[in-house]
Amino acid sequence: MNTNVSTQTRSISINSVLKNTYQLLSATLLFSGLMAYLAMSLNLPHFGLLITFGGYFGLLYLTNKLKNSSYGILTVFALTGFMGLTLGPVIGAYTTTFSNGSELIAMAMTGTGLIFLALSFYTITSGKDFSFLSGFLTAGIIVAFLIGIAAYFFTMPVLSLTVSAAFILLMSGLILFETSNIIHGGETNYIMATVTLFISIYNLFLSLLQLLGIFSGES
Repeated sequence: MNTNVSTQTRSISINSVLKNTYQLLSATLLFSGLMAYLAMSLNLPHFGLLITFGGYFGLLYLTNKLKNSSYGILTVFALTGFMGLTLGPVIGAYTTTFSNGSELIAMAMTGTGLIFLALSFYTITSGKDFSFLSGFLTAGIIVAFLIGIAAYFFTMPVLSLTVSAAFILLMSGLILFETSNIIHGGETNYIMATVTLFISIYNLFLSLLQLLGIFSGES
């Protein structure tokens, strides 16, 4: 009897985390998109590596510290809004650099949405546990991040291409891992679950956009 009640309570809790995560994720994606549009409308320049990383990691740290309070919601929107502002100049550059820039952006958005929905649906319906990906994803993201910085400073297009392809695989794996983590009760904080999924979607979109620009961009 007690076991059944405990199982039912746990199931309700997991469903609540999943529901709250997707609701907050939807809101932050819309807000981030609005900030990206604002950055494009104001013709804001690229923030630069130092400001971008400083703002990102600073707000990420603050969100993690406040994840169990109501202020955590505010920091999530601050983080995702900032990421939207940094995305605006990138999108703007594609629309001016490529004659088919708008099509490339639409294709990247569509591809990102389809990948996220497909992976989320598969994980939820199959109920598979992807916790075994934890170590691989952590190591892979760190390595790809460091190689990406090297490619940025030394202007190595082939290396940048490799990093983009790697990030598509890593972010896809992170979506599988985090969704699995939620439905199996490993992640009980919907604020941090939202942040993880948002970062996955953000990087997935950027990586797809870069690959499309290289292979399908028209001057």
